Amino acid sequence: MTLPNAEQLTAQRSTFARLLARVVSIEPGEMRATMLACVYFFFLLASYFILRSIRDAVGVQAGIKTLPYLFSATFFATLLLNPLFAKIVSRLPVRKFIPIVYRVFGGCALCFAVALRWAPLKGQPWLTQALTSAGLPSVITSHLPATNEAWFIPAFWIWTSVFSLFVPSVFWGFMSDNFRSEQSKRLYGFIGVGGTLGALAGSGITALLAERVGTSVLLVFSAIMLELGVQCVAFFPASFRTETREREETARPIGGSSLAGFTHVLKSPYMLGICAFMMLYTIGTTVLYFQQAEIVKAAFSEQSTRTAFLAKIDFAVQLLTITAQIFVTGRVIKWLGVGITLAILPVMSVIGFTALGAFPTITLFVIFSTLRRAGNNAFASPGREVLYTVVAPEDKYKAKNLIDTFVYRTGDQIGAWSYKAVSETAHLAITSISFMAAPMSLVWLGVGLWLGRQHVIMTANEERISILPKRAPVPAMTA
Repeated sequence: MTLPNAEQLTAQRSTFARLLARVVSIEPGEMRATMLACVYFFFLLASYFILRSIRDAVGVQAGIKTLPYLFSATFFATLLLNPLFAKIVSRLPVRKFIPIVYRVFGGCALCFAVALRWAPLKGQPWLTQALTSAGLPSVITSHLPATNEAWFIPAFWIWTSVFSLFVPSVFWGFMSDNFRSEQSKRLYGFIGVGGTLGALAGSGITALLAERVGTSVLLVFSAIMLELGVQCVAFFPASFRTETREREETARPIGGSSLAGFTHVLKSPYMLGICAFMMLYTIGTTVLYFQQAEIVKAAFSEQSTRTAFLAKIDFAVQLLTITAQIFVTGRVIKWLGVGITLAILPVMSVIGFTALGAFPTITLFVIFSTLRRAGNNAFASPGREVLYTVVAPEDKYKAKNLIDTFVYRTGDQIGAWSYKAVSETAHLAITSISFMAAPMSLVWLGVGLWLGRQHVIMTANEERISILPKRAPVPAMTA
């Protein structure tokens, strides 16, 4: 067996670069950063989708009546964690605080794994045992839950839900800190392919090994995937942005206040627009999720049939997503602009909710749900991330994280409790709720187009400032 020499390896890399350039508009010097970003995102979503399957199983065990309270608890958890995250961002350089954030989540996964392995869920709860051993009066410990499940289920569900928002948010903040606005339009769609493949890998690992190795081992796999993502940060090349590169060379932290995420959002119409876009998306998604529960329950009587049906929708969504991310997303953002890209999903929603209101059939629901979810992954999500490329470095982490976690969960809460109110209190059917969601999507469309216009203006200002010559230092006065 003969090993390839340096010339052969160079030729192979050149061939790969030429083939990739046919699919992605990638320029010389961007290959390493783009491929590392894909691999980085792959490991993050593989880690999360291992956890997501476990969380969903835990949610089923908790019961439908418990889930609204778990959503509310997650909402408050994100509210409390945002100032802590912002304080870390203020005091540490970016390439130091990102590994810390990820390793804290990885450490939590390992703690859950240890707890499941050596403290089975059934029987006396761990906290009760510890407090009893410490001599706490039985009048207090007798009121604690009777099984360990009462502690594990809410803790794990809330932690995983926080994980699902914080981990990708930090990733995209890092991307917007390294890629320029023009680059993000061309490359974010392809970078998203890495995440889609990671989601498929994480789901596949869980489906293949869940019954063979158990939940604790899967949690270890998730922590390993997260650590591999951390290593991608260590090998990531220098930023394409001059200001970011200078900050990294001097190892300076971003600085600022721990409450900057809140204050900067409230002071910026642009950031408030992103909040509105995110919240309107989340409300519509929650409404469609509740409609899915009603339509699928009415269409299928067996739980196994429902699971298989929803799994087929998931597969179709991922297939459409990865196809669009490879061949369409980058070209749409580059040629049509961010505003039109952001408008695609609201237009789908106006048409889809109107059609679902007129004809609430299982077939129409499948078409609308599949296209909407794939449209978010392929267009709305990368479009939203491009919006952050023109904001200050502090806002790329603090304000963005606030919007991706707290504002997102706020939309969840509004959508869930509003649906409950109009369906149970006002006794409105799926058709009426769909007709209410359609005009909301029109407002969402207007917000997306406005954000696209603002992004164009801010990009032009950023480019104009970047080409201004730096002022030479004033010579000292001599006597």
